[in-house]
Amino acid sequence: MTALFSPISLAQLQLKNRIAISPMCQYSAHEGEATEWHLIHLGHLVLSGAGILFTEATAVEPEGRITHSDLGLWSDATEQALGHVLRTIRGHSSIPIAMQLAHAGRKASSRAPWEGGQAIPSDAGGWITAAPSAIPYAAQDEAPAALDRAGLQRVRDAFAASARRADRIGIDALELHGAHGYLLHQFLSPLSNRRNDQYGGSLENRMRFPLEVFDAVRAVFPAGKPVGVRVSATDWVEGGWDIDQTAAFAHELKKRGCDFLDVSSGGLSPLQSIPVEPNYQVPFAARLKSEVGLPTIAVGLITEAEQAENIIASGQADMVALARGMLYDPRWPWHAAAKLGAQVEAPHQYWRSQPRELKKLFGEAKFGQR
Repeated sequence: MTALFSPISLAQLQLKNRIAISPMCQYSAHEGEATEWHLIHLGHLVLSGAGILFTEATAVEPEGRITHSDLGLWSDATEQALGHVLRTIRGHSSIPIAMQLAHAGRKASSRAPWEGGQAIPSDAGGWITAAPSAIPYAAQDEAPAALDRAGLQRVRDAFAASARRADRIGIDALELHGAHGYLLHQFLSPLSNRRNDQYGGSLENRMRFPLEVFDAVRAVFPAGKPVGVRVSATDWVEGGWDIDQTAAFAHELKKRGCDFLDVSSGGLSPLQSIPVEPNYQVPFAARLKSEVGLPTIAVGLITEAEQAENIIASGQADMVALARGMLYDPRWPWHAAAKLGAQVEAPHQYWRSQPRELKKLFGEAKFGQR
């Protein structure tokens, strides 16, 4: 058995292989409610043969959406809509489904990427965003409102409420979005958090609110179901959040029962300078895996089966996650298994697609003729 296609456990959740499908925003919801697009999009991804599927970043309150069309889980209507999608696709696949809970903070109230992605001012159909401090993401953006104590409590409660709803609709695992410049990351980074209260200043203070949110979610989500955190290991900006601070944060998460780390980077500042190349974020995952000891997911320009196999076999990470590569090739796990001589789960209806020279890719199958 190859390393990539060996099983792994996150808390009590058993995964058949080490391939994850990353959360990928679709900007196709209506008032936070999942639509037929989500049924189509997730419906074909659950047939991929991956070990686990993460649904897209799901806002815990309307003000936490990146765009007007973000998926949400803050009301009975949003719960019912997404629950319908999950019940339908689960009738055709046993793949575990995780959810990324998110709040965009000062990066909310934006246009969809295909519309340019710019911030929408509050007087032009957008809304006043929330952040640790009244510092906009870009100089031309409208300043966000710094969260007061009531606002902090509201957001904490919203994360917990969404976690309860996620459990009710059968989500198998949760990931808190603490990366890519969204709200929890904004509290962590000294570039966006200039508070002078107990939630700003020192590293201990900047970690406080993200840790409180984690505690609130962990307290209401069933103990056997894993809760992890997506982190940006560095802001790629001098004087910003970095890998040393990320390691300190990860140690605190581990003390609180965090089950895995999903290790990305960047997204907090338009001043970032990222040396993008294959495996460019893998060393961050490797360091956190070694120093902290939590199951760790590596992401970022992982496109080849042999590349993914080497990351796992060499101990740099416990899992790999693909996003755009999976959209381009929704059967990537099938093709990776074929290259590495492994088996992958596929629906019986597709078993006849198995090439003759790979007759054990899906398992032994015999089809009679009529």
